[in-house]
Amino acid sequence: MSSDNGGIIGVVNDPTDTVASGVWQQEEQYEAKVNGTWPQRALFTTNSARFNSGSSDYLSTTTGTATNTDKCTISFWVKRGFKASGDGDHKIIANYTDANNRCFIFITGDNQFQIFQKLGGSTTISLKTNRLFRDFSAWYHIVVAVDTTQGTDTNRIKLYINGVQETSFATATYPSQNENFRINESSVSLNIGRPGTDTEYLNGYLSEVILIDGQQLAPTSFGVSNSDGVWTPIPYTGTFGTNGFNLQFENAAALGEDSSSNGNNFTVNNLTSIDQSTDYPVVNYATLNPLNQISSVAYSEGNLKFTNSSSTNRLAFANFAMTSGKFYCEMKVVTLGANYTHIGLRNIGSYTLTNAYVNDPTNEKVSYLNDGRVFISGAETSSMPTYTSGDIVGMACDMDNGYLYYHKNGTYINSGNPASGGSGSGGFDIYNHGNVDYCFAVSNSDGGTDPVIDANFGSPPYSISSGNADGNGYGNFEYAVPSGYYALNTKNLAEFG
Repeated sequence: MSSDNGGIIGVVNDPTDTVASGVWQQEEQYEAKVNGTWPQRALFTTNSARFNSGSSDYLSTTTGTATNTDKCTISFWVKRGFKASGDGDHKIIANYTDANNRCFIFITGDNQFQIFQKLGGSTTISLKTNRLFRDFSAWYHIVVAVDTTQGTDTNRIKLYINGVQETSFATATYPSQNENFRINESSVSLNIGRPGTDTEYLNGYLSEVILIDGQQLAPTSFGVSNSDGVWTPIPYTGTFGTNGFNLQFENAAALGEDSSSNGNNFTVNNLTSIDQSTDYPVVNYATLNPLNQISSVAYSEGNLKFTNSSSTNRLAFANFAMTSGKFYCEMKVVTLGANYTHIGLRNIGSYTLTNAYVNDPTNEKVSYLNDGRVFISGAETSSMPTYTSGDIVGMACDMDNGYLYYHKNGTYINSGNPASGGSGSGGFDIYNHGNVDYCFAVSNSDGGTDPVIDANFGSPPYSISSGNADGNGYGNFEYAVPSGYYALNTKNLAEFG
């Protein structure tokens, strides 16, 4: 910094703050602040939309007259939901006129990203990654940058994932020079979360869905590597072109609302206000982990609804583990089923398919059964409150002192006091805490009625009547979060876990 310029204010590379352009002198900043001309924060989402294939969720619109049909950029963040083998692809953005004229951006049933286009019955674009993307706990940033006027075919369409261009493809068919890209054509049907006429709907979350009409942009227009080297979203501050849009999902009553100045709103199909989620790339919430998927188990609603149609115990557990800190979650019993339901903690390191329930033979678990028993290590405590369909079981997990506290519909069982610290008043001992990675978990089996559990780690898949956040302002819970306990997300884990 020179001594005669009065100081400078440079670009702020914090994805949650304004990214100022250029360099300001301190005096200029002062005058701008006084006169109200200091650059304002660009619009930036803190939400996502949760798409569920089982309820046929999607957004739809008809495009206008494009600024340029051979140049566009599509940017979005996606967090995967689960689909069982044979349930098809996850269509994310799609134009569909008929089987011979269509364009899709999607995740295949084989866990690859693909861009596919047919014109007049001929496949003109097919880029399918060699890499597999099987992480159900991660947000992926996808940028598809198109300029078919380019002389080199590989420059006509580029795929970036988390800021890095993909160059290794299982299939690699590039568009002809000056070919139209159907997703940005004029007056065509455009869907988000649905391909067209078939049933390959998206399961998962979308955030920051943006179309730029008329420009081929780099991913740095939408993201930046933070100080930890993690690719993170920043506000887009450029122009959109005629067909461009920016879906922020900020309005729960209108999830298809375009936040750009274009007003290119989408029609909402089957999504409701409950499908607005605070799980987004900067604050990533835990979900249930479907990678232990075995037969007769279904995960839906963004991997937060667990359904078991097997007569054998099946286990579902959170995809974020805890070794330190204090964390809170709620499990809603949607349908109890005829056999036992277990809610608690498991050391997932000891998980096997033959011990697929919370109360397995090891000591490294705490399990609260619907009949009122609690198993802690090798001991059993009985005469606790029973729970059934419609009840919410809350868990306050103190990994620092080694106690788990349960409540049923807001009342802590065993006169538990989550604030009791080292004394663990009314809490249940967590075996070998601090040395074992524990996860919130639930298990059950079908005794004639399929049991269903909804997990709420702070971004619930069901309606909340009261609304309670943790001390950091994160989460939406039915019951109060105990002081010093936090929702299970990446921000809180980084600070306390």
